[in-house]
Amino acid sequence: MIGADLLIQGNLTSKGEVQIEGEVQGDIYATHVVVGEGARVTGGIIAEECVIRGHLLGTVRGRRVLLQGSAHVEGDVYHQTMAIEQGAFFEGKSRRSDDPLAGLSRAAPAARAPEPADAAPASATPPPLS
Repeated sequence: MIGADLLIQGNLTSKGEVQIEGEVQGDIYATHVVVGEGARVTGGIIAEECVIRGHLLGTVRGRRVLLQGSAHVEGDVYHQTMAIEQGAFFEGKSRRSDDPLAGLSRAAPAARAPEPADAAPASATPPPLS
């Protein structure tokens, strides 16, 4: 559980249930995700089942997705089944798929390779003129 007074900056990975009541700035990978009414998530969610009651700015991929009446979702939803309760705000595309999780790893994305170092400094003496 991510408490209401907690801010997480980075990705979350869990083999079980994650309940967000605070703020997460990053992607969430879990079996079951609940975004509480006062919660705010900026990032993607990948889960078997996802219940959203709060704010989400990002993409959702889940077999079962439920946007409850207090939900405010801005982003695309890839799902096998989806329900939107009266009063929920949804701005994005809804894409039905037999397996919205196919080809996706539940592990956090691999760390990025280090950026190449700056080029070596140019020589102090100019090249000879021809």
